[in-house]
Amino acid sequence: MSTTALLSRPAPRHLRPVEDVAATAHPATPSGSAPRGFALYVGIDEAKAAVDGVSLSTLVTALRATLAELAPHAQSYATVALAPSGAGGRDVDLVRLALHEPSAVAATKQDEPEIDHVPGGVTIDISRRRVHIEGAAAPLTFKEFELLQDLVLREGRTIARTELVSSLWNSATEDDVPGERTIDVHVRRLRSKLGRYEDIVRTVRGVGYRFDRHADVVIRYGHGAPSPDRV
Repeated sequence: MSTTALLSRPAPRHLRPVEDVAATAHPATPSGSAPRGFALYVGIDEAKAAVDGVSLSTLVTALRATLAELAPHAQSYATVALAPSGAGGRDVDLVRLALHEPSAVAATKQDEPEIDHVPGGVTIDISRRRVHIEGAAAPLTFKEFELLQDLVLREGRTIARTELVSSLWNSATEDDVPGERTIDVHVRRLRSKLGRYEDIVRTVRGVGYRFDRHADVVIRYGHGAPSPDRV
């Protein structure tokens, strides 16, 4: 299916005009701030896109073409959110969590029933930002959890130190961004708190770090359900 054909499809009748959606989402702009753009989170994988006769790249191209036609001065940036195969929860929620959307965790907490940790081993609860080790809460700092979460959400991938610095300090000014060795310090502290499970954070010499999940590690991505491949 061509991008032109995709763009020429009539809009579904149940969709409201953009201005109505914007008014509902942002009833008032906080004092001292001004809108500078928007983020549209799209939850769909290649298999579901194929059923609809498109691909992720086709969708991105079509959306960008529409944006260029409606607002030629708009700037855009597209990124693909990666989550481990078999991760539970809605696609759009996983996308929001993977891309660190600020309200994603809060929204998940409101929707989910309270679920306790799994006894024994390690339970990493992404939605509630908690880690339990053999039943006891691990006292991770904010940055230590962010580091672990970054590795977990890109399970099996080796993440370079530079990429981790960019992710963990993405809102810092250039002068405030630490060097790569800061990641080594945080990894060292994280491993000390993981105890005998420290090797789930594996060093890839000369490159960076990788999350290696063991059979006694359970990950909750949202909706109170452990990752299906470890049930």
